Amino acid sequence: MSVSQAAADFPRLAYRRARARAGWGLAVLAFVLVAAPLLDILGLVAARGASAISPRLFTTVTNGISGGLLNAIVGTFVLSGGALVLGVPVGVGAGIYLAEFGSGPFGTVVRFLSDVLTGVPSIVLGYFSYITMVIGLGWQFSALAGAITLALMIVPYIARLTELSLRQLPVSLRESAYALGAPAHTVVFRIVFPIATPGVLTGVLLALAISVGETAPLIYTAGWSNYLWNGRLTHEPIGYLTYVVWSFINQPFASAHALAFAAAFLVVLVVLAINIAARLFLLGHRAV
Repeated sequence: MSVSQAAADFPRLAYRRARARAGWGLAVLAFVLVAAPLLDILGLVAARGASAISPRLFTTVTNGISGGLLNAIVGTFVLSGGALVLGVPVGVGAGIYLAEFGSGPFGTVVRFLSDVLTGVPSIVLGYFSYITMVIGLGWQFSALAGAITLALMIVPYIARLTELSLRQLPVSLRESAYALGAPAHTVVFRIVFPIATPGVLTGVLLALAISVGETAPLIYTAGWSNYLWNGRLTHEPIGYLTYVVWSFINQPFASAHALAFAAAFLVVLVVLAINIAARLFLLGHRAV
């Protein structure tokens, strides 16, 4: 390149470098705007919540606005575990159908309804469950009503992530199995699904994280109880951690604030652990 050409191209190169620097600067600014509030919230919850953690918190139940969180911890696991028991078979089954047999009009309708259900606010689902189960079926505030509501929330997430995990597998894998004479159920459950299991588990774990952090639908369905869950599925309210965060932080008492921050800290830890596990499963799936 001659000196004259270099001199002619210099303004254009300088302009491109300036645009690149401006783009990187805007990207860094956007990251700071997103990360700074999140880190501030996490720092506040960690500092205030960790200071409220004690053995008594895990061994005693809530007593008014003081005491421990044993009832809320147990209730959270009961509600989220019940949601998985009810939602995983339906969600995984729907995802398998959409991925393997859902190319027709019915599959299109199922996908559309799944997307619609994903976009429905959780409090609307809670109100629907309140009308149908708490009042209509006469279950009152109960663990079963709360678990079913959470299951309704997580089913579309599990279904779509299961579908995506199965669709990422090469078509030649299925064609080879069919060419060897394997029936459809063998291809799906003995060949395709085991390979896609890490991706499916990732969807299940993300759905679990969503259910652990929900409050609005449980206010209408699970209610609240200061007592430890006694095993009854209906006609008995149940405690959960997010209610403590939502309700106790508004109380003008230091003990209530300590329980609220401790509950928030536990929820953040559980959700963080679930998301890390989901990432690990996803990395393992990509490695395969």
